[in-house]
Amino acid sequence: MLQILYITAFALLSLLAIANLIRSMAALARTEGQAGRRDYRRMHPELLDEAGKPTREPLLVMKALDLDEARAQLDRMFEASPGSDS
Repeated sequence: MLQILYITAFALLSLLAIANLIRSMAALARTEGQAGRRDYRRMHPELLDEAGKPTREPLLVMKALDLDEARAQLDRMFEASPGSDS
């Protein structure tokens, strides 16, 4: 008799867990669908151009440096700092 109670309780808990998983997946799908249709009024102002539309250009452009050039720049910055002994 006790085994039947355990099996019934386990089946009930597993059904509740599966139902919660399905609800969570449906909520996530709704959220993902809404993210595709962005409301430009809610975007950060720096991401918009003068007309209020999102920019299509990169916001950060980095120049590639070789290792020796980077070290030389860091050395120049260190030597130009106020606390350097050079």
